[in-house]
Parts: sequence; structure tokens; C-alpha cells
Amino acid sequence: MNMPLLDLTKQYHAIKEEIDQAVIRVLEKGSFILGEEVQLLEEEVASLCGSTYGIGVNSGTDALLLSLMAYGIGNGDEVITTPFTFIATAEVVALLGAKPVFVDIDPKTFNIDVQKIDAAITTKTKAIIPVHLYGQMADMDPIMDIAKKHNFVVIEDAAQAILSEYKGKCAGSIGHTGCFSFFPAKNLGAYGDGGMILTADKETAERLKMLRNHGSRIKYHHSAIGCNSRLDEIQAAVLRVKLRYIQKWTESRRQIAERYNESLKDIVSLATPFKEEWNTCVYNQYTLRVQSRDRLQKHLTDNGIPTAIHYPMPLHLQEAFSYLGYKQGDFPESEKASSDVISLPIYPELIDEQRSAVVAAIKSFNS
Repeated sequence: MNMPLLDLTKQYHAIKEEIDQAVIRVLEKGSFILGEEVQLLEEEVASLCGSTYGIGVNSGTDALLLSLMAYGIGNGDEVITTPFTFIATAEVVALLGAKPVFVDIDPKTFNIDVQKIDAAITTKTKAIIPVHLYGQMADMDPIMDIAKKHNFVVIEDAAQAILSEYKGKCAGSIGHTGCFSFFPAKNLGAYGDGGMILTADKETAERLKMLRNHGSRIKYHHSAIGCNSRLDEIQAAVLRVKLRYIQKWTESRRQIAERYNESLKDIVSLATPFKEEWNTCVYNQYTLRVQSRDRLQKHLTDNGIPTAIHYPMPLHLQEAFSYLGYKQGDFPESEKASSDVISLPIYPELIDEQRSAVVAAIKSFNS
């Protein structure tokens, strides 16, 4: 069976007329940077996610970077985050001259273990970046309590989590800022790079808008050192079309995940995704924990089933972060997850026949 891990062309053809019209609309206007489409998208995403201000930027990575910059985090500061995530989460900290300080994960949710945060706090700690991995939010109440107690900034890495909820509140709406990626593979994906920052604070929003545009509020007048990180009009127009479908697509992902769960629940050698009772999950990935992960992945590949590993090496063991002095065994849950996890195909257009083929291949490995 021909089955991609993610089928973006099928999604495009389902909404082709609307997408094409949106792109042509921008081309005919002749305004391509920080125009009406970006402004409307900012308002629509902020409203959808229960926040006040949206700031469109050119990637989820820059959303994190600019959030740190907006709060003046830099040389000598420390930022607490998880080692089990994409490198961008900690990369932006290092780029600003600050130090990423890692805290191990909860083995059930793969998110930062809030019980271990206190031990990582020093006099240099200035911020916490919780990651809402695979589409499920981290345990935000205790994180916000810790931040309030110590006057820390909380920057939500919600790159994989648009429309996920924690106790009725949307990802990106709880921390001081919430950071989204519109990378094509995300649940709300552009046709190129893109990102957005949400915040409830007007002053922070204005500073972020300045920083994304070379530190400028008035053309050729620069109040700060900023970046060129502007979401372009064509991507914003595409995303505004997709935004009309995001809730429907998210529900489809949940239904597919539930069917996977039901079909795989009796296989003792694997664990289906765990979801906290107070959370809703949007399944940016459908990720199993599996014994003999590498052998299973080869078996699935041999049977025409695409898979992915998010992530095969935790950040504290990456060469890029060797200067931090971490070693094997420092974060055992993250290390174990890296050797256990495997992600299966999941997207709204995945049909039952494809899902059944995935399940059948897994069961044939375990028979």
C-alpha cells in the first residue's frame, strides 16, 4: 500500500480552490510583507487560542528566540527546559548566550517533570520553557506557580500543540508567551516556514512586533537590535484558509488516535499514548513506546509502513551541547524515551484501510 507518513498533497487537493484563490488574492494586491493577511491571521489565531495578541514571525524557532529577547534574557542567564524535544527549544537559549538547564521528563507524557524543576533552579534562572510534546500540554499549573514564586518568565513551546487544552485553557494562552510553528508538517502548516507568538500583554506584543522587524517601529528608526522575522502575506493567506478547517482536522486526528488505541491496546510489548485526564491532545504525532523499537521499525519499513522517531537522541547528549557538561545517565527517562519511541502515520486524510494496514503490520511483528 502506498502510504506516506504525512500526506500534504491530499490535504491541498481537498481545499485547492480556496488555497489558490487566497494566493492569487495576495499576488494581485502586490503587498507581500506584514500586510492585511498577516494582521487578520494574528487576530484569528489569538482569538481561537484564547489569547489577546498574535505576532506573526517566520518560524517557530524565531517565536521562541524573540520571546526570550523580549524579556531581555541573554548572557549569564539560565533557562530551564526539557532535553527531550527538537533542538530549537534549547538552541535559541544558547544563541542568546544564556545557558539551557535541562530537567528530565515524565515517562508517561514525555513532557517536563514538574516535580524536578525546583532542583534545577539557581540564582541565574530567568525563564522556563515547557514543551507541549506530541500535542499534549505540560502540567502548567505547578509551572506557573513556580514562575510566580521566583518571578520567572514562562515561554510555552506549543509548536506541536495548537488547539490542545489544559484544564480548559488552550496551548499558548497560559504562559507569558506561547510559541507556535507553522512548519508544513504541523497540524496547522504553511507551505513554507512560519510561526506565531501569542501574549496577553500589550507592551510585550509591541516589543515583539518591533523585534521581528529589525528593532524598528518607524521605518529607518531602530530602538533595539532585532531580527528579520516577518511572516509573509502568502503564507498568512494560506494559513487563514487552513484555519477554517483546523478544528475539524483536529477532531479527525483524535478519532484516528482512538482507533489506533483500541486496535493496539492488547499488545503487551508496546504502550499507546498516555493522556492526562485534564488534557485534550491534538496528536501532532501518534507516538508509541515499544520494546525492540529498531527491529519493529525495520519490520514496518519492510512492509511499506512509514514511521518516524521523535527524537532519537536527547539534547544533553548532542554534540552541539557537549559544552554544558552533561553525560549519559543524567536524564534517564529522556534517554529511555529516545530508545523506545516510534511515531505512526497520522493525519486527517488517513483512511481506515491505511490505518488497518499499519495495525496489521505491527501485529504480525508481535505474533
